[in-house]
Amino acid sequence: MKQRVVLALGGNALQKNGEATAEAQKKVAIEVGEAIAELADKYEIIVAHGNGPQVGNILIHEETASTEKAPAMPLETAVAMSQGQIGYWLTQAINNAFAKKNKSKKVATVVSQVVVSRDDPAFKNPTKPIGQFYDAKTAKDLAKKNGWVVKEDAGRGWRRVVASPKPIDIVEKKSIIELVKDGVIVIAAGGGGIPVVRTKVLKRLKGIDAVIDKDYAAERLAELVKADIFVSVTAVPNVFINYGTPDQKALEHISAKEISHLKKYGYFKAGSMLPKVEAATKFAEKGGTGIITDIDHLKDALKGNAGTIVSK
Repeated sequence: MKQRVVLALGGNALQKNGEATAEAQKKVAIEVGEAIAELADKYEIIVAHGNGPQVGNILIHEETASTEKAPAMPLETAVAMSQGQIGYWLTQAINNAFAKKNKSKKVATVVSQVVVSRDDPAFKNPTKPIGQFYDAKTAKDLAKKNGWVVKEDAGRGWRRVVASPKPIDIVEKKSIIELVKDGVIVIAAGGGGIPVVRTKVLKRLKGIDAVIDKDYAAERLAELVKADIFVSVTAVPNVFINYGTPDQKALEHISAKEISHLKKYGYFKAGSMLPKVEAATKFAEKGGTGIITDIDHLKDALKGNAGTIVSK
């Protein structure tokens, strides 16, 4: 019986050296597709992915080209657009990787809605910057006009900021499970998923402007589909402590308790490794295996021979 694996790919993983053209990102997707095709004989695979650079570009296009007759789409719809865009690239790349081997495999992208709580404290303190930079006056004028929250971003200008709530549920989870059981490689929860809330009275779904961290969403997906392994695929082969110093040390096999202890001492940065560590640790605490590694070491990491492997 094959082990079920959820792979969380970073949105920046598709943009090498900041190259943002579709063709450049498709070339990187080809590498990802070939790596996934190498694993398909041994594992049931679900791929989640980030969308930071891609959804940012979509928002810039929407906002700069907005007119009365063609108004800009809201953020939650832009996330859906990025799911289709990246899902298309990855689906095609995986299909072509199998064709190269004279094989075929069913691959499907599921546009995924992720339920969050309207009472999540993140909505009271939006911190996630999105879209383009503005000067202070323009940003404040747009904030007043559109009801945005804007903040100055590290001396580079002003940007809109939105909430980053925690994922609770994935609306399409049953469909994803059925597809995986049918032998399909599934791409889901792209960009952390389309953020939705349930209305209080009728429990209807409604999109809400927010950004869900892709590692947290992918880990929640791994729990809901009863995966055996959760992998955060990033730019480095391991998690390191004292990264970039002479005392740098790679973490290899480590318990959830040990890595949580290191987290308390501030070894992992919020905008970088922290979400990956928290996601892998949470999954390990639930009884699965959490892995953090890069695409080149993915195959060996799944065998337990590379990467940072977190267990209970």
